[in-house]
Amino acid sequence: MAPMELPTDLTPELAPLYWLLGEWEGQGRLGEGEESDPTFTQKVTFRDSGLEFVEYRAESWLTEQDGTRLRPLSVETGFWALDRKRTDADVGPGLDPADVVPAYKSASEVEELANEDGSYPITATISHPGSITELYYGRVKGPQLQIVTDAVMRGEQAAEYPGGTRMFGLVNDQLFWRWDVQDGDELKPHASAILERV
Repeated sequence: MAPMELPTDLTPELAPLYWLLGEWEGQGRLGEGEESDPTFTQKVTFRDSGLEFVEYRAESWLTEQDGTRLRPLSVETGFWALDRKRTDADVGPGLDPADVVPAYKSASEVEELANEDGSYPITATISHPGSITELYYGRVKGPQLQIVTDAVMRGEQAAEYPGGTRMFGLVNDQLFWRWDVQDGDELKPHASAILERV
């Protein structure tokens, strides 16, 4: 496998997340991932928005074992970014424009945000159908990341969802991910998948 090259026009803050960028498709299983557990297919997009965050979208479909789609399962959308102090160079809140001068002009400047172990602090917000939005914090180091919910916003009629953890890793150019959900004091497997870059 040839190493991925950092795009020259990439927003500098996205350098630690560049290995996620693009479209991914593949199959996974709900629950423990046993052969008897339901299967799903998924299409995931991590997109460089031209700003200091990655735009995330995941569409999933419940399937037969052979991959034949049965029905839509869910859609998630969100934003992933380095967890750093906001400055006048950042957009928002709302439509407030950023300064013309960016906070970081190169990937080498972004390296100053790394922890001693070479990881970078990240944050992600992920919204689900049914009036649920999660706020995650975590770390990315090389082609691996782990995030944990810090807060869950639920609408008045939303189903109970206490939070969870997600792990992503790039192995032999395949994107592996796992999602565990809190159940009391424990984490229980919710879903996992292996995706191919398309």
